Amino acid sequence: MFPINRPRRLRQHPQLRRMVQETVVTSSDLIYPLFAVPGAAVAQEVKSMPGVYQLSVDKIVEEAKEVYELGIPAVILFGIPEDKDTEATGAWHDCGIVQKAATAIKESVPELLVIADTCLCEYTTHGHCGYLETGDLTGRVLNDPTLELLKKTAVSQAKAGADIIAPSGMMDGFVRAIREGLDDAGFQDTPILSYAAKYASAYYGPFRDAAESSPQFGDRRTYQMDPANGTEALKEIELDIAEGADMLMVKPALSYMDIIWRVKEATNLPVAAYNVSGEYSMVKAAALNGWIDEKKVALETLTSFKRAGADLILTYHAKDAVRWLNE
Repeated sequence: MFPINRPRRLRQHPQLRRMVQETVVTSSDLIYPLFAVPGAAVAQEVKSMPGVYQLSVDKIVEEAKEVYELGIPAVILFGIPEDKDTEATGAWHDCGIVQKAATAIKESVPELLVIADTCLCEYTTHGHCGYLETGDLTGRVLNDPTLELLKKTAVSQAKAGADIIAPSGMMDGFVRAIREGLDDAGFQDTPILSYAAKYASAYYGPFRDAAESSPQFGDRRTYQMDPANGTEALKEIELDIAEGADMLMVKPALSYMDIIWRVKEATNLPVAAYNVSGEYSMVKAAALNGWIDEKKVALETLTSFKRAGADLILTYHAKDAVRWLNE
């Protein structure tokens, strides 16, 4: 009679496996990142991220239409300005590249949600996420003055049509500053998706190619989190919730599924996981070499994020994933 319990009974048929499947990824879970650049008819592939492109606004609109037709509900916009300066002017100017892209998308695909990445590193000459002391070559950002820049940036993005503001600079108090700025400007209903637990990760390398945002000196360890720390993430999310965050993000995702789980257990807010550039590029590179099955690995990875507690997944695999799910 042994064994009495046979879990394999529920694995014998594809339809039965589907019926008892605990975690299901759908198109509604996904957010697709886009990189906006100046010019027209520009579609420049990022060498370290096969299948990902820097796009001019006209091409961004074409991409947005495709994303919406696939059933993906939202995109997140990153911008590469024509000029950079110490004031990060391109981040908050009404004619900034993200502002132009957001307006164009909302005019062409009004039902597609536009999330604006609210950070400054792409727009500063030094590549750090805010103001530095004059002559500083360490990359230690001045926290409180930078909050004013982030506030201006968030308001300008909301005015341009962004539906959701996503601050990613890991400045202390950035959620409260942005919330106050949005409320004062009449955008009380614009939600904030905070990069609440953003780690100083080596997985960001390819993104810095795509966004042209590598620090010119120093690193970002004085404001992004130590990868060794888990409990600190809970402190960060508590602060962001108290300051008015509506959704919380863990970034990166693949090596931080324990953090996704802990954040989800600690809050009833929606939790997003960012499947970052290095994670994507490793899969693409291995697949291009014939070492792995890209479809199976990508879908397994996305499923694992959701199983760990992610309600939303930002991923460069989004378009392919929806096509695979619909096969």
